[in-house]
Amino acid sequence: MTQIENAWGAAPGAGYEALAATFRPIFAEIARQAPKRDLERHLPHDAIRSLKEAGFGAVRLPTAHGGRGASLPQFFNLLIELSAADSNVTQALRAHFGYAEDILNSKDAERRSLWFGRIAGGETAGSAWSEIGAAATLDRFSTNVAEKDGRLLLNGAKYYTTGSLFADWIDVGASDANGEGIAVAVRRDAEGVEVVDDWDGFGQTLTASGTTTFRNVAVEPEDIVVDDERFKYSSAFYQIVHLATLAGIGRAITTDVAKAVAERRRTYTHAAASRSSEDPQVLQVVGRIRAAAYAASAITLQAASSLERAYEAHFIDDPEAEEKANAIAELEAAQAQTVVSDLILEASTLLFDALGASATKKPAGLDRHWRNARTLASHNPRIYKHRIIGDFAVNGTPPPYQWRIGASAG
Repeated sequence: MTQIENAWGAAPGAGYEALAATFRPIFAEIARQAPKRDLERHLPHDAIRSLKEAGFGAVRLPTAHGGRGASLPQFFNLLIELSAADSNVTQALRAHFGYAEDILNSKDAERRSLWFGRIAGGETAGSAWSEIGAAATLDRFSTNVAEKDGRLLLNGAKYYTTGSLFADWIDVGASDANGEGIAVAVRRDAEGVEVVDDWDGFGQTLTASGTTTFRNVAVEPEDIVVDDERFKYSSAFYQIVHLATLAGIGRAITTDVAKAVAERRRTYTHAAASRSSEDPQVLQVVGRIRAAAYAASAITLQAASSLERAYEAHFIDDPEAEEKANAIAELEAAQAQTVVSDLILEASTLLFDALGASATKKPAGLDRHWRNARTLASHNPRIYKHRIIGDFAVNGTPPPYQWRIGASAG
């Protein structure tokens, strides 16, 4: 069935259904295994391998370079569908898609050619940027690249290295010998790289968002770029990946609760009908959940359109227009974040009102929706977003594009 026939609204772009048809059988298999993976904590190596083999990692690349040429709204719509299957898989690939987006925006022809070939060949990138502990918000990275005996060597440790365990490459934030910020790409299987699955959060448990260490890892000059040269709408891009993931969780909740209500035989003496599937109060809860998932998807795709405008503005050689498009994309992402998070967090709790106490049993796997949504909604804290949005509305203050997290300088 098409997206319209499923009542999720029109898909973005005339070619979307043909694009999605390639991946929907893989999504269906990923969804079939998702509850068991979560319950038994089996990392989704097979799921990610299937997507890589099908070219999912290259979906944004131009067709002339081995990709699918998907627009950003089409790309995010695909992420919503994937997230409805398993939100862990989407988040595990988030860093890769951000890296691919940076390559698409790069004005370095040699870098584009190098990475187009790698990505079209099925290779993916993970992420290693955050440093925990005493790392200060404004200090240089303690992870660094230095020259020794004529070689460039990377040393340091990172946390929240989401997806790196499944990737072929790792995108590392570091400092060079002068203390300048750089981005370094290294092979995950390179000598001196160690990726540990020690992520202990209660949600998104299969994303391998743990620790990665680098000990004298050899770095090639062509795999180093200056951090400030990376794509300007990256903060909004990464946030909208989270929103697409939340919207997909909303669809997964809708599927699971509708199925459970349809199959439920037990009822209460004071219920409004002899079957839950005929009880108007229960149906009202299910309808409210589905409406929340619909709205979350629509809002996410509207925000994705602002990213498409920012992407296109990058190539028109008008810095002022590009700056404006980036600011609007950041604001639209912030406005979407505050609403989508609320919608899906509420839906992940409401689902239990449509069912009995047996729905809380672990084998049912319904708790994973709240755990995953709550974990995702904790990224890039939304409590700051309302202030940023209000400051723009009242004072015209542009939003911050890039920010760091760490120990306070005070």
